Amino acid sequence: MTELRRRGGGDGDPDSLSETISDKEADGEDRLGVPGEPGTEGDSESKAGTPDAPPSTTDNTPQFLNKAVEGLNPRWKNWWIRGVLSLAMISAFFMMIYLGPIMLILVVMSIQIKCFQEIIDIGYRVYHSYELPWFRTLCWYFLICVNYFFYGETLAEYFGALVQREEPLQFLVRYHRFISFALYLAGFCMFVLSLVKKHYRLQFYMFAWTHVTLLIVVTQSHLVIQNLFEGMIWFLVPVSIVICNDIMAYLFGFFFGRTPLIKLSPKKTWEGFIGGFFGTLVFGFILAYLLAQFQYFVCPVEYDSESNRFTVQCEPSDIFVMHEYTLPFAVQNIIRWETVTLYPYQIHSVALSTFGSLIGPFGGFFASGFKRAFKIKDFADTIPGHGGIMDRFDCQYLMATFTHVYIASFIRGPNPYKVLQQLLVLQPEQQLSIFKTLRDRLQEKGMLPSTM
Repeated sequence: MTELRRRGGGDGDPDSLSETISDKEADGEDRLGVPGEPGTEGDSESKAGTPDAPPSTTDNTPQFLNKAVEGLNPRWKNWWIRGVLSLAMISAFFMMIYLGPIMLILVVMSIQIKCFQEIIDIGYRVYHSYELPWFRTLCWYFLICVNYFFYGETLAEYFGALVQREEPLQFLVRYHRFISFALYLAGFCMFVLSLVKKHYRLQFYMFAWTHVTLLIVVTQSHLVIQNLFEGMIWFLVPVSIVICNDIMAYLFGFFFGRTPLIKLSPKKTWEGFIGGFFGTLVFGFILAYLLAQFQYFVCPVEYDSESNRFTVQCEPSDIFVMHEYTLPFAVQNIIRWETVTLYPYQIHSVALSTFGSLIGPFGGFFASGFKRAFKIKDFADTIPGHGGIMDRFDCQYLMATFTHVYIASFIRGPNPYKVLQQLLVLQPEQQLSIFKTLRDRLQEKGMLPSTM
């Protein structure tokens, strides 16, 4: 505290002094071992504190856009830049949807890699990891290992017919988890061998940084792909809900915002938060109605071994078939309707919209706290007016995790296709035993003749 007073007492301003002290105390838990400081062990440890100033970024706004908004005040200039580029990204998103599930999977993978790179680069700058041996190599190696594990699991689960046809794939699927573990162990051993005495603590900081990044980015992006295989509607509606809530909250906050919402994100307001909630509810309900009418969106994405491509053809499940619902008496008295006809999925969309607009923003608040902790404005400057890719997808990952849990808890039932794929992997004797057991059970229920 004495040192803090000494640092903050230069201008004699009490408010400035108290702010400096509180900032230092707030950052106290984030300070790492710095040589020469009392209470830290090992003078040979590298300095690894947060930087005094955020890294410099360049304005990569397209020249034509800068000229178009020239002369506007900064607030409206930022509004137009964000708006134009948001429309461009939404248009590109529609194009990806048109190109089908393979393109969407590739887009998710690309976004995952870019988000991983942005977070790792922050650690690289913040902790001054420029001289750590093998640091970047090991980061990307672990990314490859984790992706190999997750996409291998997806291959085994959704591409059973292809696996049965290709013998090398059968070997890889059979020993997939062992191979994945062996690959990870190789990286683990490389990390241990790379330890250098004067960098011990910093190397373990970066080891933890890498693994937390893998948990946040790679694991949750895999859930996005899992949702996609359940049906494109389970991918499109949650993603669109987050986009809509972001836009609605921004618009309501821009035009009507007066009351600050949370200190972590000073520009967020209660007016934007509440307006975004109601706007997202309406949007999600309408979007669910529109998409539920098309097999292309509601059918699970499956691999057709005969045509060697993904198919989205099926008999829609009950949640995508119109049902008639009786309204509560209180509602009947207000709108004069006794019943309404809608898709059950529209009711599920209300749950998704509620989460996306009330809890989803906390993913953004978490990211804001992260950036404040390391004194940076954005994860990167990839998208003018928006920041980095991670700045746009901080809420998407949380939403994808909720959607996956929601499907597993309330939607998904036994999948005959997956059961069949598992049966085909068994030995002929095992398949015959299961056939006899199933035949006997069906005969007992009278569904098969006893002479069969």
